[in-house]
Amino acid sequence: MASRRVALNQTSLICRSLNSTRPALRQWPRFIGTSGRDDVAGRRRGGAGRFFAGLLVAFAAGGGVVLYNSLTQPPPKPREATIEYEKARPIAESKEDNRDIISSQHLQVKKSWEHPGVYAWGANSGGVAAPDSTDQSVKTPRRMPYFDGQLLRDMKLDRDFGAAVTEKGDLVQWGAAFSEDRKPVETLKGKDLIKLEISRDRIIALGRSGSVYSVPVAKSDQSAGEKTHQSSWLSFWSQPERITYRQLKPRNLGWDERIVDISSGLDHALLLTSRGRVFSAASSTSNFPSLGQMGIPGLTWTTRPKGPYDEPQEILGLKGFKIAKVAAGDYHSLALDTDGRVFVFGDNTSGQLGFEVEPQIPYVDGPIPLPFNKIYSGSGLQPRVTSIAAGGANSFFTVDAKRIAGLKEDADSIKDLGRITADAWACGSGIWGSLGTGKWTHVSLGPTKIKPLSGLYEWDENTNSVIPIRLARLSVGSSHAAAVMDNVTSVDISSANTDNETNWGADILFWGGNEHYQLGTGKRNNIPIPTYIDPLDGGEGDEAKGRRGEHHRFQITPRTTVRLGEGGKGRKVSVEQRVECGRFVTAVYSGT
Repeated sequence: MASRRVALNQTSLICRSLNSTRPALRQWPRFIGTSGRDDVAGRRRGGAGRFFAGLLVAFAAGGGVVLYNSLTQPPPKPREATIEYEKARPIAESKEDNRDIISSQHLQVKKSWEHPGVYAWGANSGGVAAPDSTDQSVKTPRRMPYFDGQLLRDMKLDRDFGAAVTEKGDLVQWGAAFSEDRKPVETLKGKDLIKLEISRDRIIALGRSGSVYSVPVAKSDQSAGEKTHQSSWLSFWSQPERITYRQLKPRNLGWDERIVDISSGLDHALLLTSRGRVFSAASSTSNFPSLGQMGIPGLTWTTRPKGPYDEPQEILGLKGFKIAKVAAGDYHSLALDTDGRVFVFGDNTSGQLGFEVEPQIPYVDGPIPLPFNKIYSGSGLQPRVTSIAAGGANSFFTVDAKRIAGLKEDADSIKDLGRITADAWACGSGIWGSLGTGKWTHVSLGPTKIKPLSGLYEWDENTNSVIPIRLARLSVGSSHAAAVMDNVTSVDISSANTDNETNWGADILFWGGNEHYQLGTGKRNNIPIPTYIDPLDGGEGDEAKGRRGEHHRFQITPRTTVRLGEGGKGRKVSVEQRVECGRFVTAVYSGT
């Protein structure tokens, strides 16, 4: 009754508003009749006005009746909601099978241990992602049969060639730039290699002893030229090497100093020693680095010192700083010291050095600091750069920003408030979305925060506290990148745990150029923000466990010690999955 009373009141208001206009309608013809015409004409016009006014009132009254009926009729009954219940899961045959059924992440971790190997995708015109296929592109992750069951120490990928270090420390090469059949072949053996970098036409390999080898990419170049002799522990016996290579040897290393890390662009390489010194060398035979990426002012082909063209030279601009990490893009270089300071040099035409582009100064040929303190100025946070990465025309930085209170000019008055925010920053060319900031930026004016990867926290049950989520690893290709998150993981579930306790890995996200399907989404559109992809097996494992049609994300397995093979009956090793972004190609491999 209350709703009907309201409806009636509304109807009466509408009728009153219509009736209130009627006097004006009656007076309108009289006003016109004062133009000097005779009264008969005026009366004629007045009659017509009264006729139209009556007609309007009739229409209004009819509308009021219709409105009254619509307001007083009961509303239609709503459709009953259809409840969709979760699909029935298969009946578990064991405790472990139940974990596979309830968790896609558990199944992914388990399969990475049972079937170690390599998944690759992206450009395949050079036979790198799939050497046994003629497909020009591999749209989604595909296993490389050659590496089935193998653990690798490192892997690097170019569009036309690939290189990997086996568990024994030997070099494997494949792709069209290596040989016509493109198949993987072991080349450099017996050097106990631990890390690889690639340039335009050579492979730079670091041995466990600190020796650095420069190996031609092409198989034909490896067989040409004079071979060095491999010495034996018997001083009177030696044999020639199978392939031709060069060694990059800094001249003035200390007696206990050795090379511990390497990084390479298209034409230059950076060598880091155990004492924190940095040397640079030419890493390509087709082009001498001349855009300042060597970090030696005035160095060109014509001004290079006497000796081999690729002889390493110390970057004196970094002397006095103990460098902990080096990174090289195509034509630029980064160095991070133990105190969290960053030094940059080389090409800056895309803003990859972290400051605004100046057309008159396209590159910087000596190390200069990148002041993150200014970037955080006024925020109440004290930054410390924890890691660097580079690739193509891009640079990336991870920062631990500590919440503080106190006066800037008085260091003794600064108080550590204990809260740490982990941020990720990027600069350089973002035309393919490779900055991960959500913007299509041609040139950077300075470092930009990657918001989806910054300021993240989670609850750690082991410490009963909130902790920041940092980046465990960044892999940067020529136009795309991937970030492995250092989130809390679970890789130690055993028969002692309950049926519903499962393993899960670390989150991994991809972004950037996707013109060759290198992001693994199965589509070709570039993506400017970090995004997840589907599990490496394309969902086959989920479908077998009753999850057909469901969407799950790929989680990468962190390092742990397990027994490989079905049922964990194989050899015991320390293993993790790693991601490698190359030039239009991506791979995930089982690393030792």
